Amino acid sequence: MEIKRLEKELAPLRERLLIHELYQNIDSIDNIQIFMEKHVFAVWDFMSLLKALQNELTNTSVPWTPKGNPISRRLINEIVLGEESDFNELNESMSHFEMYLDAMKQIGANTSDIEKFIKQITNEKNYRDAQKLVNISGKTKEFIDFTFQIIDTQKVHLIASVFTFGRENLIPDMFVEIVRRLDRESSKNLNKLVYYLERHIELDGDEHGPMALKMIQELCGDDNKKWTESIEVSKEALIKRIELWDSINDSIVNKRETTYG
Repeated sequence: MEIKRLEKELAPLRERLLIHELYQNIDSIDNIQIFMEKHVFAVWDFMSLLKALQNELTNTSVPWTPKGNPISRRLINEIVLGEESDFNELNESMSHFEMYLDAMKQIGANTSDIEKFIKQITNEKNYRDAQKLVNISGKTKEFIDFTFQIIDTQKVHLIASVFTFGRENLIPDMFVEIVRRLDRESSKNLNKLVYYLERHIELDGDEHGPMALKMIQELCGDDNKKWTESIEVSKEALIKRIELWDSINDSIVNKRETTYG
């Protein structure tokens, strides 16, 4: 099966992510704050990737007409429901991005950059203009730029590949590593973050990940060129994630050396 070949090709890069030094360094409130302040932009651009897929696979315009494959349509709409309108730890409906912001505020992380960024986009600026007005590190910017380069292709199998193998199919394993290192007893300020992480593990591992794999199979079908392109763009997505993790880890290590060196 082509999906098995794709997963085999991606295995070495996935392994590099799963044993990344970053997980060992997310070991204090200060370091969690650094992680979240940089990672939140990846949480945001994931939602843009998701909505781009929904736009490509379903009809979001009026007047409505049927569009695309009914199976892919259902899969993406179910994923959107979970990501954009889930329930937080208080059973309040909100997106996962909003849950993440709540967790940042609870833990004392700085949300001013991401909030200014979102405000600028809301005020009808595109994300590239908004980037210039906030403090986004180089690798974070490259990560977002890559996401939007893929979105701009309007090639649904490429968007779905980055979504599936750079995000949905990967996130549960990565987040398990982080949850394992969170001492839930050390601070009451972690409960929102722990809930967010565990919710992602539950949804992505049990539901969204398998749904996304089905969607890739539907979109690539028997087209060898699409499968090859899917492999290449998925590798790029994983490399961008590794570079982002390297950058965040460097920030944590450099702060530690400055503080204690």
